[in-house]
Amino acid sequence: MRLNELDERIVRALAEDARRSYADIGAEVGLSAPAVKRRVDRLREQGAITGFTVRVDPAVLGWETEGFVEMYCRHKTSPEDIRRGLARYPEVASASTVTGDADAIVQVFASDMRHFERVLERIAGEPFVERTRSVLVLSPLLRRYGSGSPA
Repeated sequence: MRLNELDERIVRALAEDARRSYADIGAEVGLSAPAVKRRVDRLREQGAITGFTVRVDPAVLGWETEGFVEMYCRHKTSPEDIRRGLARYPEVASASTVTGDADAIVQVFASDMRHFERVLERIAGEPFVERTRSVLVLSPLLRRYGSGSPA
């Protein structure tokens, strides 16, 4: 599904703050509140908007260490095997298959370095993992949250 410019502006406004009123968004994009609501309802029905959520600073919840783990998997490991294996870890914020040498990259949040090390050891011990390589985040520089098209 391709969004038109007006729908993209509505999605961008919701991505910045999903608690904004339809009237407030309408004033920004030049529509009435009911017109914005109809468009949001249509975008939800078509699957362009999959839900509304809250973003929380992980450090506030005690997750002060962030890292990325490159996973190199054994031959014939499916993406579903990787997803199922990593779904058990509450410390895993995201995981994706990737191009390049690694098979997947995993974003991990932990309370401290020792906790990160324990999580890394558990991930490396999964039966489908051949080896891992990790990097720690020093300072997040830019994070975007589904704010419409990248253009």
